[in-house]
Amino acid sequence: MSSIKIECVLPENCRCGESPVWEESSNSLLFVDIPAKKVCRWNSLTKQVQRVTVDAPVSSVALRQSGGYVATVGTKFCTLNWEDQSVVVLATVDKDKKNNRFNDGKVDPAGRYFAGTMAEETAPAVLERHQGSLYSLFPDHHVKKYFDQVDISNGLDWSLDHKIFYYIDSLSYSVDAFDYNLQTGQISNRRSVYKLEKDEQIPDGMCIDAEGKLWVACYNGGRVIRLDPETGKRLQTVKLPVDKTTSCCFGGKDYSEMYVTCARDGMDSESLLRQPEAGGIFKITGLGVKGIAPYPYAG
Repeated sequence: MSSIKIECVLPENCRCGESPVWEESSNSLLFVDIPAKKVCRWNSLTKQVQRVTVDAPVSSVALRQSGGYVATVGTKFCTLNWEDQSVVVLATVDKDKKNNRFNDGKVDPAGRYFAGTMAEETAPAVLERHQGSLYSLFPDHHVKKYFDQVDISNGLDWSLDHKIFYYIDSLSYSVDAFDYNLQTGQISNRRSVYKLEKDEQIPDGMCIDAEGKLWVACYNGGRVIRLDPETGKRLQTVKLPVDKTTSCCFGGKDYSEMYVTCARDGMDSESLLRQPEAGGIFKITGLGVKGIAPYPYAG
């Protein structure tokens, strides 16, 4: 094993940083700060940050094939034009649930934008349960609903052969797998591939590496863990200097760097003194494994 290095590359003080996505064309990391209603873009070469503020909590951002980005804002799937900061609504979900918002989202290998909803929290991870659903926005802008009764819809990714969809509903403390049909976007045969241990706390955002192993950020656990979804074994634990780790992605010129987002909402002043980098963006190098490029939304 090469030696692992963890550094806070951006002291952003996110209230709840989420949805890190690498944009190769600009050598930048995109991410959101959900309650601050901000989409941010950090250029890894110039170290400059640009921010766009939207009109509702923004929970995920993704690349768009035709240029610009897509994002989940409130309960809406939207396009985001970075140049003029304009947001266009493509579809709205959960119209009967005024207290809901989207949470994590990611684009599948065929260019569909998957994202799930949850009830708005009264405190971090405290909310009315079973209010969320999982959706995907197809390239023609129609929306498919997969299932409901979700607590906190979270991490999602696809196996390297695109035949398995991995998904986390945080309060189930489980990483689940479904059989996946890439042609139709259908999912079936849900099963758990990993149950979190007590000290790992709450499973949050997730990504896959080039060896087909999953990396899961553990909220309140201050770590990312590497899992083998075939054996159900944890292969590695990387601890960070902050507790509220929320999500992770690979990036850098060869996707050998891992970027981790985290939160500071819900921390008291004593905890913030102990963890001054809470809410920052972390870069982990020396993991000895690479990730894969994110898929862009095809619509």
